[in-house]
Amino acid sequence: MRSVLAVHPAQRDDIADLVTRRPLPGPELEQVDPFLFLNHHGPQTYPPNNHGLPFGPHPHRGFETVTFILDGSLSHLDSGGHESVIEAGGVQWMTAGSGLVHAELSPEAFKRDGGPLEILQLWVNLPPPLKMTEPRYTGVQKADIPALSVAAGNGTLHLISGEFAGATGPIESLTDVFMSTLELKAGAKTALQVDRTRHVFLYVVSGRVDVAGTPVDKWNLVEMTDDDDSFIVGAADDAVLLFGHALPIGAPLAARGPFVMNTEEEIDQAFADYRDGKFGDPAGLVAAGPEAPTEKV
Repeated sequence: MRSVLAVHPAQRDDIADLVTRRPLPGPELEQVDPFLFLNHHGPQTYPPNNHGLPFGPHPHRGFETVTFILDGSLSHLDSGGHESVIEAGGVQWMTAGSGLVHAELSPEAFKRDGGPLEILQLWVNLPPPLKMTEPRYTGVQKADIPALSVAAGNGTLHLISGEFAGATGPIESLTDVFMSTLELKAGAKTALQVDRTRHVFLYVVSGRVDVAGTPVDKWNLVEMTDDDDSFIVGAADDAVLLFGHALPIGAPLAARGPFVMNTEEEIDQAFADYRDGKFGDPAGLVAAGPEAPTEKV
């Protein structure tokens, strides 16, 4: 079976009043190709009359963002004309491709009333031929995501993309990325199958687990070997994990701020195109909120 190569703790890096932990990239791990970046916001509770999330309009090019709303809600608006409010348990998958400006903010009701909030955002790289693909966006609510029984009924896998146990996730990945969230009750154990040609992405959102014989606490990313097609995960107490896998891209990586390309020249061009307004800006996007802080890559 696969074994654990290393366990990487998330680094605390709050954004304004938003509690934020980042396991990837970290001091000892640049990426889990093609998975580039993960921010874990919360868990925390916002009071009434709060300012909500701080991610006003900002650009992206060359990769995809996958946002998991574990608790609370998220309002999305982008320069491709896509708009949605995704509630707890839902997911939004945005292919920035050739370039989009988007805003991810809290709905007015959340800012007025407050409440619990926990959100994960994962960046998934695109291979060179798809870097400039046409942007697209898919938002799905919890009810649209298959909830599949695992661990003899003591766990649930929420299938977002790819196939599992005869079911297909509602989001079709351009690069055959499998993505899910996995809930395990205390004492539950399950074997997960992943072809050895694919890289595993496994992050412990909450609880304590045992991965291939290695104990792993919450807020840690598990780096795994690729020498077998399966591994076992057991839960010491109730746990939630982000579980995905994909074929590695193996291409050169150039990343600066909100852009991820293959060369520095392509990064320079992305900044120039953004300054020239080539990413678009639909009516109302700028009014959605102040420009967001630049994410770190």
